[in-house]
Amino acid sequence: MQPTHATLFAAPDKTQGAIAAHNLFDTQLVVDDDIRIARGGRFSHADSLVPRQNLPSLLARSRIEELITADRRKNEFLAVLCHELRSPLASIQNAVSILRSRTGEDLAVQHTMHALIERQARHMTLLADGLLDVSRITSGHLRLQRERVDLCVVVRNAIETLEADFSHRNHRLAATWPDAPVWLHADARRLEQVFVNLLGNASKYTDAGGELALSVHTRHGHAVVRVRDSGIGIAVDLLPHIFDLFVQADEAAPRSRSGLGIGLALVRMLVELHGGSVTAVSAGLGQGSEFMVRLPKENEPDQPTSAMAYRTSRHAG
Repeated sequence: MQPTHATLFAAPDKTQGAIAAHNLFDTQLVVDDDIRIARGGRFSHADSLVPRQNLPSLLARSRIEELITADRRKNEFLAVLCHELRSPLASIQNAVSILRSRTGEDLAVQHTMHALIERQARHMTLLADGLLDVSRITSGHLRLQRERVDLCVVVRNAIETLEADFSHRNHRLAATWPDAPVWLHADARRLEQVFVNLLGNASKYTDAGGELALSVHTRHGHAVVRVRDSGIGIAVDLLPHIFDLFVQADEAAPRSRSGLGIGLALVRMLVELHGGSVTAVSAGLGQGSEFMVRLPKENEPDQPTSAMAYRTSRHAG
C-alpha cells in the first residue's frame, strides 16, 4: 500500500484541516469531521464530503482498485515478456535449422546466421539484465561503482554502442559537445546504460531516415544532456507516466518496437541514484520528443560548446 503523505490546508470558512495523499489517484481533504475525496489531487464542487466513519470502506475500495490495476499490469507485462522471449528464440531456432541443412561450403549463409544468433542472444541478455537491474534498484541492492569520469566519454561510448542501429535505420545524429571534459563522480557503466537506453529509444521510435540530436553542456553546477528525435512523439495523457514501469511510449505500436516498458523507468532510477533528474517533453503524437538528463558535476566553470555532426550511416559517408 502506498504511504500516506499529509500537509496542512486552510479551507474558507472552515477550521484548518489536512490534505492526505493516499496514493497517486486519491487526495483526501479533512475538514472537521468530514473528508472530501478528490480524484487526481484536485478538488472541485463535484467532490462530495464523506463522513469520517465511512473512510475505512472508501479506502478499502481504493485499495481494491489499486490491486486490480496492479494485477492487470502484471498480466500485460507477462504477456509482453513471453512475446519478447519467444520471438528471438524462434529466430535462433530458425538459424540453427538453416545451418544444419546447409553444407559447410556456404560461408555467406553461415556468417549471416551466426550474426543473427548473436544479435538475438544479445537482445535476450539485455532483457534479462534490465529486469535484474530494476529488481536490484527497487530492493535497494544495486550499488554504484563511482569514480571520476568524463561525461563526454560516457556519452560517446553509448553512441558507438548504437552505431549499427543508427546505420541500419539510416539515422543521422547531430551532436553538440563542450570544448572541455565534463567531470562527474559517477558510475561510468551505469551512466552509459542510461544514454544507450535514451538514444536507443529515440532511434526505435523514429522512422528510417529521421533526425536525432544530442547535446552535452553544463549549467548551474550540473551537467545537462539532451536527446531529441523527430519520431512518433508522446501523447499528452501519457507524458506524466512515461518513466513508470511497464509503460509504453506508444502502446499501439507493433511488438517489434514496443519493448517491455522498463527502459525509461530504469533510466529514471539510475539517474536519481546519481543525484540527478530526467524529464521528457513532447508537443504530442507525431511531433517528436526530447529527454533531458541533469547530473551534479564537480565545481568547475561552465565551458563553451562547439557543434559537430556525427553521421553513422555508412551510405552518408
